[in-house]
Amino acid sequence: MSPHARRILIIIVGIVVAAGLIAVWVIRGPDPMAFAGGPRESLSDFKGPDPTGVPKALAQASPVERGEYLAKAADCMVCHTTQGGKEYAGGLGFKLPFGTLYSTNITPDKETGIGNYSDKDFLNAVQRGVRHDGARLYPAMPYTSYTYISDADALAIKAYLFSLPPVRATPPANTLAFPFNQRWAMMFWSAVFNPDTRYEPDTSKSPEWNRGAYLAEALAHCGECHTPRNLAFALNNRKKFAGAITAGWRAFNISSDKATGVGGWRDDDLISYLSIGHAAGHGTASGPMGEAVDHSLSRMTPEDIRAIVTYLRSVPPVASSDLPATLAPPASASHKDGSQEARGKMVFQGACVSCHGWTGESAISPTATLTGAWAVNDPGATNVAQIVISGTRRDTPEGALSMPAFGNAYSDDEIAAVANYVTARFGSKGSKLTAQDVADLRKQTSE
Repeated sequence: MSPHARRILIIIVGIVVAAGLIAVWVIRGPDPMAFAGGPRESLSDFKGPDPTGVPKALAQASPVERGEYLAKAADCMVCHTTQGGKEYAGGLGFKLPFGTLYSTNITPDKETGIGNYSDKDFLNAVQRGVRHDGARLYPAMPYTSYTYISDADALAIKAYLFSLPPVRATPPANTLAFPFNQRWAMMFWSAVFNPDTRYEPDTSKSPEWNRGAYLAEALAHCGECHTPRNLAFALNNRKKFAGAITAGWRAFNISSDKATGVGGWRDDDLISYLSIGHAAGHGTASGPMGEAVDHSLSRMTPEDIRAIVTYLRSVPPVASSDLPATLAPPASASHKDGSQEARGKMVFQGACVSCHGWTGESAISPTATLTGAWAVNDPGATNVAQIVISGTRRDTPEGALSMPAFGNAYSDDEIAAVANYVTARFGSKGSKLTAQDVADLRKQTSE
């Protein structure tokens, strides 16, 4: 090859490599805390209060007690427990467009669980998505968020899990279609999207902000549900906390946008919603968010919840273009007014009005009030339909309140009709769900 041809080849290779690097940078996007813009330091160099670990009240607790708090903050149990199964024994099915993925047994059983995991094995799984046998984990295990958990906190969680009774249970085999069933390919995905770095405090922010950032990003992994994903199924942090569809439910916008996020909520409203799953005038948590409240957020101390609120306040506003700028007021007390969707009205009158009322303001419990809830103001009606299908349960200071599941009692067509009626009567704009939409929503929910 002549020197001239060699130079041309080098230039072409350089252009291809540069284009590839630019493409990776564009797809990967910023890290979840890049918006803050301040200087960061490693925990070992940081001179301020350590934002990791447990609250002060548990500072002198045993590793197992600290690990229990952290495991609940990380919401481990919900994903690793199937309905009717033993806690942490795995088997919960996550229905994806290309098959079903089942969670693993993380009890200390040596044959079917993690009983043979060393500290290094556990850190590799939690922070890097690499299993004890070297196989790659799928990002349904949110290791791209857990990677920010400190080694000490991750090992405290391990101490707690190893204190539990071992359960011999093997989850069903995954049913992922080719090429998604090729675990080895996850090494390339992880190389691009997992930073494999621990939380670094922002020296320009307050201790409360840093604590909130650690809780929200590392342990509670809020972005895994509330941040939309890019073409590679990784979090698109250019639209951080702007909301997304997760497991067949809509996780709403929790950025500081005042119209379609939580920027217009009072601190006390946010604290109440995170602590008990309900805030007056804003609705009641259901589905995955309800589970997160019941098993994770409600178990956190008040100061940790307040720290999360402080962090949420700082996330830049991102508007949700499909949500109304203002929420609908209470509906008319007369059942003759409003939407005339006959079939939906018939279902609502027979199954719903006794609790929710014709105005949407429940006379039975504030948690059953529809007025002000994003679910009924969402023109997509995703969560309205899912609540009708699956029901919901809230443990409130007033006692347990539940709505029964009607998924087996009503057809897809009837559920679509009542969802359309509810959004038209109590929301800003009626939905246009079809029976096929409801059938598709049923398919997306976890097993």
